[in-house]
Amino acid sequence: MSCRHCSSELKLELINLGTSPPSNAYLTSEMLARPEKYFPLRIMVCENCWLVQTLDFAQADELFSSEYAYFSSYSTTWLRHAEAYVDEMTNRFGLDRNSLVVEVASNDGYLLQYVKARGIHCLGIEPTASTARAAREKGIEVLEEFFGAELGSRLAADGRQADLTAANNVLAHVPDINDFVAGFANILKPNGIATFEFPHLLRLLAETQFDTIYHEHFSYLSLTTAARIFEANGLAIFDVEEIPTHGGSLRVFAQRAASGRHPQSDRVKALMAKERKAGLTTASAYEGFQVRAEKIKDDFVSFLIDAKRRGRRVVGYGGAAKGNTLLNFAGCRHDLIAYVVDRNPAKQGKFLPGSRIAIVSESLLYDDKPDYVVVLPWNLKAEVMSQLKSAGLSSVQFVTAVPSLEIV
Repeated sequence: MSCRHCSSELKLELINLGTSPPSNAYLTSEMLARPEKYFPLRIMVCENCWLVQTLDFAQADELFSSEYAYFSSYSTTWLRHAEAYVDEMTNRFGLDRNSLVVEVASNDGYLLQYVKARGIHCLGIEPTASTARAAREKGIEVLEEFFGAELGSRLAADGRQADLTAANNVLAHVPDINDFVAGFANILKPNGIATFEFPHLLRLLAETQFDTIYHEHFSYLSLTTAARIFEANGLAIFDVEEIPTHGGSLRVFAQRAASGRHPQSDRVKALMAKERKAGLTTASAYEGFQVRAEKIKDDFVSFLIDAKRRGRRVVGYGGAAKGNTLLNFAGCRHDLIAYVVDRNPAKQGKFLPGSRIAIVSESLLYDDKPDYVVVLPWNLKAEVMSQLKSAGLSSVQFVTAVPSLEIV
């Protein structure tokens, strides 16, 4: 395979996680009688542009079906993050009732609902029917399409150029990253701003966050590599923020390359220097990741087996994609984790892909009172612990596996 950005041959492997189904391909009870489709999950590093990427085995339409079950609004932490983002962008860039905000991968309207509440015109672009439907129920206009250069040009030609575009946790999800980025250069007004949020490769490597790797993530990005991809496709990065979401992410600010309205901040140069110091443009930075991931997996499995031998009941919380990567890499089944709780009704009554562990509502958790709750979306650990303790689940111990086994 060649690099999805610069077409160089890929030779350097970061990690091989074996095989697993797509992480959001939840099963119904009827589907349990049928085989699942598994794909290899190997991550490679381009030694020319240093884009870290998943080898392509699954097509986008197999990963993002019409019944895609990830709904952003079920996390109160994420909703607060979205509302704060709208406040900050409105004030920083002077958005008003004459502005247009376009969000790509708008999901269930978790963010645009706050734009709409301010009386600012907004448009969502979301290819999955289930989440687009939920956004429309909030009164948000949604185009049910995949975004790219052609759609960006079409919207601009229709007079729908954006003052601000938001793309949160989607840059990693696109197979053709060049076409995707070019779409923002096309849709922006001459002085428009594009923001992107994505998990920072530097944190993934430093904390061995291997469970954030799954088929739906085609790319894993540093600021250095993102700047190169943007420059090649008509955008220029002028600012960056390090934010805590998803275990450590970047919020990147870009403008049309021909604009130059905003000078590049010192934060861009400082973070690129930090990445160079960490060796992200050398092969050595990627060595040993497989071994570290396997140790985390082994420690987690040892804990589960020990708990079973001691007669302790272990359940999971959060049917999240990162949890599915961990459970499938570790070979966990319902004999080690009895069930997984999730607040999303679209997941309840279904089963996790690969492990086939049942997904249930929170009410069972309060009746069952297990000994351990494994918080699979470890980035939401504080929210989950607070929520369950306030609901009366005070005696349970909480477990996270990444970046190392922790029992609270």
